[in-house]
Formats: sequence, structure tokens, C-alpha cells
Amino acid sequence: MLSLHNTLTRKKEPFTPREDMRVKMYTCGPSTYQQAHIGNYRTFLYEDMLQRYLEYLGYKVTRLITLTDVEDKAIAEAKKERLSVEELTSRNETTFFRDFERLKIKVPDYTVRASTVVDQSATLIKTLVEKGYAYWHRHEGAENVYFDPLKFKDFGKLAHLDMSQWPKKKRRFHLDTYPGTPWNRGDFVLWHGCEKDESVCWDTEIGTGRPAWNIQDAAMVTKHLGFSIDVACGGIDNLVRHHDYTLAVAEAVSGKAFARYWLHGAHLLVDGKKMSKSRGNVYYPADLMAKGFQENHVRFFLIYGQYREKLNFTWEKLAETSRKLDAFKSMVRDLEKAGATRSSEKAKKLADSLVSGFESHMDDDLSVKAAFDELFSVVSALHEIQKKGELGSEEAKTAVANLKKVDSILQVIF
Repeated sequence: MLSLHNTLTRKKEPFTPREDMRVKMYTCGPSTYQQAHIGNYRTFLYEDMLQRYLEYLGYKVTRLITLTDVEDKAIAEAKKERLSVEELTSRNETTFFRDFERLKIKVPDYTVRASTVVDQSATLIKTLVEKGYAYWHRHEGAENVYFDPLKFKDFGKLAHLDMSQWPKKKRRFHLDTYPGTPWNRGDFVLWHGCEKDESVCWDTEIGTGRPAWNIQDAAMVTKHLGFSIDVACGGIDNLVRHHDYTLAVAEAVSGKAFARYWLHGAHLLVDGKKMSKSRGNVYYPADLMAKGFQENHVRFFLIYGQYREKLNFTWEKLAETSRKLDAFKSMVRDLEKAGATRSSEKAKKLADSLVSGFESHMDDDLSVKAAFDELFSVVSALHEIQKKGELGSEEAKTAVANLKKVDSILQVIF
């Protein structure tokens, strides 16, 4: 049975969705003011593996990915490049989905821009104000709305915050996001009221303005999937502020538990350091392919690890994993040509064991590296038997069929 590590409980738990064999899944997507890098794609790939494995197990998965196209950073970057916000974010969104195709990431059922659910954001904010969780406050001439975390019972339960450290004095955070990843211990903005010279504004039931980043994911998810979902996914960075904000907003409105399982993937490092433009170590999928690596090499490198453990990118490590994948595929091609008239009992057992061995590791919180290494070990053993002329065509066909079955998840073998 599939077990997943739930950030909410800090435990590995058997997976049981709210509805039998149906799963609602929310993927925390990119901020499209800039291109997504390979660290982002590591996150999107573990989420892709989760969706594919759930479907492999027979679940009907309905998945949504959020596209943050309206925020302070997008407005600033568009101004810097002398583009409209729409032009900037659409350009990066096009690159994003082209990379999805290259890396064989399934496009979710719902790809939702924050700018398309402004009315939902306004409705959520109106309810939060009416319930006393949020309030209006004028800041630098704008009528904004802020969420008071102290009004929400168990705020910070996802990141397991020590709320006794929360300051008693009222503090407000006016920007969508702040540099670094510190906790903003105070009230966070939900709505930016528009001043006269602002162009990125909407007329809504709560007035003229734009939704802050802190309300957007809740609006996108609740608009299309409702207020109760099964799985919420993202990178470990989302655990600081973002997902606790999303959880608090959704649950304050509905009074229901928002997500049953929360999953967070670890960082991708580059030469042991965090990626940053100042270090000049930010890489994109196109950069890796420009060095001669194939699309399946890039996908394999990014999935070949346990998603909750940090993965260190180096060009040498990418070359090493690419050689491993190529060697594996070469053995599989040989298996496809097997035609011996006799076969050993060992060969039959090995061919039959491919699926069960793979599943046992995937069931253990998506341990992809262990699952692939199990495949590699079995295929290597079959290859040695084949070289001795003891691998019959039926056993070879069984092995190849089983490999095609598991490759519906891996997407790197055939």
C-alpha cells in the first residue's frame, strides 16, 4: 500500500483519499515573472511521478497547477523590461510548458493563472472580513486587506510554528513576498487597493485593486477543486509562510480541513550551494540540453533520488546518471532481441519480479532511486543469463512488458 510522508503530521501515512479511487491534487506552480529553473523542475517532476504512480495504481487524479502571474515582482519586472505584465508572464509561461513537454511532465487538468480568479479572491476576502479573520487598513494611501493569524486557531500547524514566539505588538507586512525565507511574524496582506497611477487593477465586489500573492493559491484551488482536496504539493520553500497562509485562508472560509496530505520536496543544490543569480549558478533545462544531454537524461537526473532529500547538481553527476540510464536502456534493447529456445527458472522469477520490486519501493514514499536501482539489478541479472543463452523469448517478452508498465511512470526507458 502506498505510504506518503505528510508534512502536516510529520509522519509517513498510508494513502487514503477522501473519495474511493479519486484524488484531488494541488501543485504549487511557478511565479511566471521569471523562467523556471532545474530546481523548480525537480519539484514539478516528483509531483509528476506522484500523479503517474497514483494513476498506475488505478486512481482517477484531478490535478491543478497554479500560475502566479500577478504579484509585486511581476509588476516590477514588467516595468523593467518595458512590457505589460501579460506579455512578460505569457512569454515565460510558453517556455514553462515547452519544458513540460521536453521533460514528459503531464500537463495538469487545470493550469490556472491567478489573474483569472480575481473574483474568487475578492469573494474569499469578503468572507474573511465578515468572519473577523481579516480587516481593512489604509497603507500609503491604498485601502488594503490583511489577515490576522492570531484569529485563526492553530495557525502555523503545517510548519509547526511555535506561536508563543509571535509578537504581541501589531505588525503588518505589506508586500507580497520578502527577500530570503524568514517568517513574517505579523498580519499578511490579502488585497492591494489600487491608487490612481496603478494599471494592474480590477473592479470587484470589494472595490478596485488586485489580490495579493497570499490569497491567490487558495482562490485558484477553491475555484476549481473546492475547499477539500487530497494532496497539496510543493517545494520546501513553500513551507515558509506560503502554504500555511493558503491553508489558513481556505480553512478560515470553509471551516473544513483543506488538504489531507501535504508533500514538500527538498532543494536542488548546485556544487553544494543554493542556486542564485548572484552566484551565477542558475541553470535551465535548455542549458543542460545545449551541453549535449538528452531530454530523458535531464528527467532521469532530476527524479533519481528521494524527493525529500537534497539533490546536488554537478555536470559530472549529470554525466554519471546519464551513462547509467544509457547502459540500462542498452540492456533493455538486448532483452527485446532475446530468442533462446530454453530458459532457466531463475530467468522466469526475475522477469516476474520486476513490477513487484519496483512497486515496493514506490509505495515507500516514492523512493524512485531505490525503485530504479532494483530494476537495474534485475535487468543486469537477466542480461547475464541472456549472454549464456538461457533467456527464452517468453521470459524476455514478460520482462520487456513489465518494464514498459513501470515506464508509464518513469518515462525514461522507451
